[in-house]
Parts: sequence; C-alpha cells; structure tokens
Amino acid sequence: MLGKIIGIENGMVLLKLETDPEKMQNIVNLYVIMEDDDKRIIGEITGLNENIAKISMIGEIVDDRFVSGIISSISFGARVRLISKEKISILMGTDDYDPREKLYLGESAIYEGVRIAADLKQLFSGHLAIFGSTGSGKSCSVARMLQNLFYRRESIPYLASFFMFDAYGEYHNAFKSLGEKIPGLNFKAYTTNIHSKDTELLRIPPWLLSVDDYALLLGATKNTQLPIIEKALKLVNVFCKEGKETIKHKNDIIARAILDVLSSGGSPAQIRDQVFAILAHYSTEELNLETKVVQPGYTRTLRQCFLIDSTGKLREMELVTELMQTFIDDSLELSLPDGSYKYTLQDLAKAFDFALISEGTLNSSKVYDDINILKVRMYSLMNSSQSVYFDYPQYISKDKYIRSLLTSKNNGKAQIVNFNINYVDDRLAKNITKIYSKLLFDFAKENEYRNTLPFHIILEEAHRYVQNDSDVDILGYNIFERITKEGRKYGVLLTLISQRPSELSETALSQCVNFLIFKMIHPIDVEYIRKMIPDITNDIVSKLRILQPGVCIGFGSAFKLPVLIKVKMPNPSPSSDSCDITNIWFVDK
Repeated sequence: MLGKIIGIENGMVLLKLETDPEKMQNIVNLYVIMEDDDKRIIGEITGLNENIAKISMIGEIVDDRFVSGIISSISFGARVRLISKEKISILMGTDDYDPREKLYLGESAIYEGVRIAADLKQLFSGHLAIFGSTGSGKSCSVARMLQNLFYRRESIPYLASFFMFDAYGEYHNAFKSLGEKIPGLNFKAYTTNIHSKDTELLRIPPWLLSVDDYALLLGATKNTQLPIIEKALKLVNVFCKEGKETIKHKNDIIARAILDVLSSGGSPAQIRDQVFAILAHYSTEELNLETKVVQPGYTRTLRQCFLIDSTGKLREMELVTELMQTFIDDSLELSLPDGSYKYTLQDLAKAFDFALISEGTLNSSKVYDDINILKVRMYSLMNSSQSVYFDYPQYISKDKYIRSLLTSKNNGKAQIVNFNINYVDDRLAKNITKIYSKLLFDFAKENEYRNTLPFHIILEEAHRYVQNDSDVDILGYNIFERITKEGRKYGVLLTLISQRPSELSETALSQCVNFLIFKMIHPIDVEYIRKMIPDITNDIVSKLRILQPGVCIGFGSAFKLPVLIKVKMPNPSPSSDSCDITNIWFVDK
C-alpha cells in the first residue's frame, strides 16, 4: 500500500503517504492503480506536498485492457499502489504489440527502458499536429517516426505515400538511403534549386491548374477578379489550338469589344482612340485597322472610317457597326480547360489580353485596374525565373502526373516524396503547397475506388502555409481547412509541424486528433494550445515549458493516455543542426 485516501473531488484523489516522501524515490508523474472491489482505477501522481500526493484519475483496467476515462469514482477504502514496471506496458500500448497495428515512437521519459507505441491505424487515419519551439526536436522526431515505420523488416508499408513539403531541405539526408536499407522502398526528391544537378527540378503542368490555383498564383484579392481568370482559361482553351475556330473566337471577342465602345456614349475622339487601342493590341488578319470596308462605288480601310469630320462627328459609325456585326457569332461557346491538352504560361498570358477586352473592362477604369493587375502579374510570372517551375516539357494527364510523382527512377513505388521548397520566396512556397495539396485532394475525390490510395501530406513550418488567410473570402474555402474537414473520408491526411501554433488556421488545428508536443516557451502559443486542442489538461500544459529536447507529450486517439515520450535520434539525421558558432568563430592560428 502506498498510502490512505483522504480526499476525492473532480477526478482528483488526495493520498496520505504511509512512507516518508524523503525516503521514497521521486514518485511524481508515476502511475498508480487504485483497487476497489472489482474496480481497478488508474491514476497519475501529478503533485506532492510533504506527505500528501495528488493523483489524477485517468482511466481503468477492464478485462486486462486499459480504458481511458472514468465512469464512477472509488471509495476511501481503495487500495493504492504503484504500477509495476512489468505491467506499465498496458498503458504504453506495447502489451500486445503487432507491427501491423502498432508503431514504436520512443521510450518513456518516466520509466527507463519502457517503450511507447501508438496505434498505427489511429495515428495515420487522422490529422496529426507536431508542435515545439526551435531546437526542441521536431524534425528529428518526424524523421525517426518515419524511419521506425519503414525500417521494420517484419512488416513494411510498401504502398504508403508520404508527401513532405520541406521548408529548409532538411529531410533529404534522413531518407536518401531508404531503398538501400530496405529493398523495394524508394525516396524521391524534387527541388526548387534551379542550379541543382543531382535532384529533379519541381515542375507543375500549367494545364492541370484551376481558376482557384491561378487566383492564388496571381494574388487575387477580390471576388471580381475571378471571372476574368475564368474567362482567360476559357479563351486559352481556344487560343492554344490552331484552326478556323480560333480565328472566329478572336474576331467575335474583338468585334464585341468595339461594339461596346461604339455604344458607350463617349465623345468621337474617345471612341476613335479606344477602338484604335483595341485594334493596335488585339487584331487578326481578318479584323484590323487596315481591314477593307467595301461599299458600292468606293472602298476604304477601317482606320479611315474613324475620321472625324469638320463638325466633330464620326459619320461612319453605322457602317462600322454593321461590319462588326458580321464578326459576331452567337453559336460560339467557351468552356474551361479539362486538362486534356497542353498549354503554356505564354498561351495563358495572350488569353488574358483578350479576356481584358471581352468583358468590356476598357469602359470602366476601376474594373480595368482590378483586372489589369492580374495581367501584369501573369506577365511578371511568365518572365521571371519562377516560370521554370511551370514549364513542363510534354503533355501529361492529371492521373499520370500524380502517379509519376510516386514513381521512382527505377520505376518502383516511391513511399516518400520530398519537395524542397527552400529556394523560393514564402509566397510562392505557400502557393506551391496549396496547389499540390489541392491536386492530391481532387485526385483522391475523383478516385473511383475511394480511400484506396491514401496520401499523407507533411507540412514543415506549417504556420507559413496553413493560416487564417483570405482564401475563404475570395475562393469560398481554404484547401488545408477543407482537407482537415473532409480529407479523412478520401484518405488525404495532414501532418502539421510548427513552432508557432498560434499562427495556424484555427479550423485546421481543431480537426487534428493526435498531437506530439515538444517544449513550448512562448506564452501566446502555450495559451493557444490550451484553448484550441480538445481534451488537453492543465497538467499537460504545465509540462510544456520544462520538457527536454527530444522529449514530447503524445496524446490523442492513437494513445491510451497522455504519455511523455523520449524520442531517439534518427539514423541518419535530418540536416537540422544549429549553427556551430564556437567552431566558426574561434580558429587556431
């Protein structure tokens, strides 16, 4: 017997120790079993004041299995004793270890030599959040967790698919030898370093992107900008092809724009200047300033039809209107690209030119300014070094593109695909992660056999991408929030790794069901974790500031109870070491 119960209130038990605490080992954070008739309640010693121990009731043993939560309390006569090291495996998830059902994460930070396992299905069937301050051990622990998963020769997950968005290029070193250690496993890497010679450059086919993707890429800030992006994509559907249909569409668009100007009510000089501006930038062989206007008895050019007479009038307005009507074709229909043909950023830029005039934006300076900024950004992207990431060499369908990401150089299945996004600015890195996440999510949704090809998306420095941003206002959704809310049923799961959880999207964080939390110091982040994470206790929060590097608190559906886990260093390690100041500063002469 450890002592006698002297108080029971709100899930807490006060125990008067029968042994002088100074003569006992440190019992804080140890687990006890409280036996009362046929009940066996499990508690954790959370505090000690002289000879009074405070015990938090956390669950009970039923049929030799641990069940979290308490239905009814115990009596004052319950017998209380420390759980033996041999029996602690029931709580640590290792009592019935099966490599297809459990995953070792590390050892107990309280019970030396006792291993801790998580329920494999629960851990990877829901969204996971990994938090910790800089240097607390997040990257090493993620690497170790995946190494523990793949380096188990008794049960190897050959069909797993992990997509890692590597903010600093840390994980390449940890997984580059994956196939050498276990035949049949493959690590595939993409980089944003355009000068890299040994790693494949990240390239996204432009024709696989949607209106929403281009809205993100071009920095759309208003709902009114979406229709012009949609129109440009519909036009590129025509313009990237050859033939008479393309000419018909161009003529139809130009003619409609000119008719809008003619009926705008502007002065003759304004009308002339606007029409000349349209035809100077957008014209075809059939419709341009030199197009012949034939009437009985004489022929003139379209340019000559806009001469202003001595009374200040355009006398050929009716003639020009009749000519434009001949180019109008109401039977023409535009549709969005379906990914079945290739187009380039250059093709899309030309489509933006025509989209600007096809919506009558030239008659409204405010609308024109809102739309024109998208065109400017389109040309900036097309002419920048970043355009190489959207320069895909040949046509590929969405299905084949996704499957190509998962195909290694030896044509085997790649289980870990790493995107090193260290060499682009934060804005493009954020857009790249959103574009890929949406591609994977849409692919999974469209899969005829739902949930048969699960994707796990791991976001390092997630606070840079999964934010409370303006996507919902402009697009109607945020892709990461959508994945956290809907992805589970399609087999698309997120792992959010962050040192600043307070900067994460509240919606995304609220959907996480498992947590590995390392040392957290910033009071705002600690308080945010307290408010946002379901079922977190004050005891867990109080431990966050004093954890050692490499030690975390694991809790959620994959764990039987919150546990302190000491994670071993991965082998090999990610390239996440801090700068070695002393070796750099001090040199022997």
